[in-house]
Amino acid sequence: MVTIIVLWEIICRVFVIPEFILPSPSEVVTAGLNQSASQWADNITNTLTVAVAGYLVAIVVSIPLAVALGLSPLLSRTIFPILVVIHSTPVVAIAPIIVVTMGTGALPRVFITFLISFFPIIISTVTGILETPEELLEMSRSLRAPRIREIVQIRLPSAIPYIFSALKVSVTLAVIGAVVAEFVASETGLGYAILFSTSSFNVPAAFANLAVLVVLSLILFKIVSIVQVIFFSWSLETTKKK
Repeated sequence: MVTIIVLWEIICRVFVIPEFILPSPSEVVTAGLNQSASQWADNITNTLTVAVAGYLVAIVVSIPLAVALGLSPLLSRTIFPILVVIHSTPVVAIAPIIVVTMGTGALPRVFITFLISFFPIIISTVTGILETPEELLEMSRSLRAPRIREIVQIRLPSAIPYIFSALKVSVTLAVIGAVVAEFVASETGLGYAILFSTSSFNVPAAFANLAVLVVLSLILFKIVSIVQVIFFSWSLETTKKK
């Protein structure tokens, strides 16, 4: 990474590339320092709040729905096509409609973030539920275990490696969703800062906000990985075996 940044700086200086086309790393850093600490704090807080809220809503909605889809072929045949249609619809295109319907508060931004991040969780969780080892299910049935116990103690633990794979993907998608939402329904946040900077040809400032967004995504990804290591370390061994 350091090598890439150094090469980037050298190329910009040697070929005298205008900053509105490709700013050098030093110009990006200068633009970042020109923004006040309170401005950075407000933008990061707003983007992070929307991303985390949409991500948590996606988890709460997607995992129970995925369990239901995995256990009911009829429900899967009925609802799954609808979910595919929702996921295939460009969120950027329907974002203005969502804003008109829900207003300009935080709700439409959280909903847009949810729409972008929920689908991987459902797909991976359903896969994990269906991949539960048959011998464990047979043992559960032979012991006449209740359905809820089969789900909580056998199917969901078996699906943990799949669920965390999806959670890692979705947490980065949640940041993207928050930025898309800020493009159409916000006057604050890193996404709005990028939009405002580019509209005023302040490309170095846009790059500075973009760099912070990348760091934010990496931090959230790392947090999910740490949660898996702390609470579900056994699932990492299962993933390696697969």
